[in-house]
Amino acid sequence: MKAPLDQPEIREVMDIRQAAHYLGISADSLYRYASSGFIPAFRLGNRWRFRKSRLDEWMDRRSGVEEEAATPKLVSSRKKPVRSTRVLTRSVRTGS
Repeated sequence: MKAPLDQPEIREVMDIRQAAHYLGISADSLYRYASSGFIPAFRLGNRWRFRKSRLDEWMDRRSGVEEEAATPKLVSSRKKPVRSTRVLTRSVRTGS
């Protein structure tokens, strides 16, 4: 079964056009990100290539998805507010 024409098939290894479409950004932006090392990519000859699995991992790390899944949620118990331990002397309060 083929993908609809308006939505290209998403492959494991994508070229810059496919990866830009997958990420929802322009190919020019993706090229800049890949060139600067901001986004995981590799060069095959003189062309940039992107692994879908690496992009997914990168997006998860950037969005904090892995951190939320790895750390268990702590149930906070209601505690009384802590009162200030600073005690004012009589001379400071009255000014004498």
